[in-house]
Amino acid sequence: MQAVLQFKVVIPARYASTRLPGKPLLDLGGKPMVVRVAERALLAGADEVLVATDHPEVLAAAERHGLRALLTRSDHATGTDRLAEVAAVAGWDDDTMVVNVQGDEPLIDPALIARTAAQLAESGAEIATVAHPLADAADFFNPNIVKVVRNAVGDALYFSRAPIPYARDHFAREAGGETLPAAMPAYRHVGLYAYRAHFLRRYSGLTPSPLEGIEALEQLRALWHGFRISVAIVDHLPAAGVDTPDDARRLQEWFKKV
Repeated sequence: MQAVLQFKVVIPARYASTRLPGKPLLDLGGKPMVVRVAERALLAGADEVLVATDHPEVLAAAERHGLRALLTRSDHATGTDRLAEVAAVAGWDDDTMVVNVQGDEPLIDPALIARTAAQLAESGAEIATVAHPLADAADFFNPNIVKVVRNAVGDALYFSRAPIPYARDHFAREAGGETLPAAMPAYRHVGLYAYRAHFLRRYSGLTPSPLEGIEALEQLRALWHGFRISVAIVDHLPAAGVDTPDDARRLQEWFKKV
């Protein structure tokens, strides 16, 4: 009989947002958005789901809906730092697998969460993440879409906002870069991560990489210091999250219909 995969989900839910203040508490069909996210995480088969927030109102909202929640420091620079605090407070052992699910993705596919945890377990890496094949040249050249290149065993070689891998001969023949070569391994990075708790404990002590500042990509710190990031390739993109007031209105209308 196959063993059940054991993993935790932590949902960082920062109250402050430039475009949507109080975003975790956005009402979606009668429930706060952070609760909707947690419900999706529970469907993924996580043995524990924990909301990590910097605001007492978010903490109270999560607890009212029967969720475990933790009030974390307000000065964390990144979501990964917030996860590290949770792992320390919870006392999770070094091999505990922790999936970071963003608190603004109320339609995230539970199977995608489970797939990320499975990638971490199967690879033996310290970190696992997800990517999706890129077929559109406009997306490939768009610096707002992060690309990833993998090695022979599926670990990330590099993440970049630049078009990588660069098909020199193909693009030389096609000055406008309007198409991609057939079967080129171009992948869009999907920002869903799973970590082993021992990496989270080490993360805060890692010096920032000059590359992460240049690219504005936090994950380059782990690569810079020699940690493995295993990349699962999935066949569909996750549903869009909530970043803007227009996103919020779109999701509110969607939840009115379900």
